[in-house]
Amino acid sequence: MKSLLIVAGILSLSIMTQAQEKNDEAGRNRDLFTGTPRVVTPGASFSDAPSDAIVLFDGRNLDQWVNTKDSTAAKWVVADNCMTVNKATGDIQTRSLFTDYQLHIEYRIPADITGSGQARGNSGIFLAALPWGAGGYELQVLDNYKNTTYVNGQVGSMYKQAVPLANVCRKPGEWQTYDVVWTSPKFSADGLLLSPARVTVFHNGVLVQNNTTLLGDTPYIGYPSYRRHGPAPIKLQAHGDKSEPISYPHIWVRPL
Repeated sequence: MKSLLIVAGILSLSIMTQAQEKNDEAGRNRDLFTGTPRVVTPGASFSDAPSDAIVLFDGRNLDQWVNTKDSTAAKWVVADNCMTVNKATGDIQTRSLFTDYQLHIEYRIPADITGSGQARGNSGIFLAALPWGAGGYELQVLDNYKNTTYVNGQVGSMYKQAVPLANVCRKPGEWQTYDVVWTSPKFSADGLLLSPARVTVFHNGVLVQNNTTLLGDTPYIGYPSYRRHGPAPIKLQAHGDKSEPISYPHIWVRPL
């Protein structure tokens, strides 16, 4: 009987050892991944585009942009290595269409800016411009350096929908940056929403939208809603307020 118990114990130990060896081998296999990430060369400075980016504006021309209302060549003012909003000709948008992407965009509120509230350096970046309703999903651009307005309409907000986590405005006359990761909404063939839009935004290097889920587009009045769409242009707003127009010097995008 004692001998049988010893044999049984040896067999049990052998089985356990074999099982552990199989688990260890499975773990080693799981830790081995094939392939390597593609090489991307970063820009020489924070403003410079990485090697896989599409340069939408580099201070020289508006070749990548068209007027939103009629798709003719964009007519904003290009001078001193930046483009300045032309409120008389209206919004402009990219010729190219995008889905998910990383966006870098810089802007400057004029040093001599006037006005208050929403009528002070107002513009907007529509992360996916749509030809209906609210016109898409707007990331607000506004001068909120010592200028108050409704909190869901200040700079860094997804307009009228998502309040920014902080106000990190620089003084008028100083260059400011947005770095955005945009995940577009996805729809079924029959128009059902499969996944909502999400956005992460850094304003002047500070996180102001943290993987924020949007309830739909960003209307001035009314409730957000979704309507099926595919790839869309990025739009810059020429707001109708009376304050001095803002300028953009560098814009690039990396499709994801």
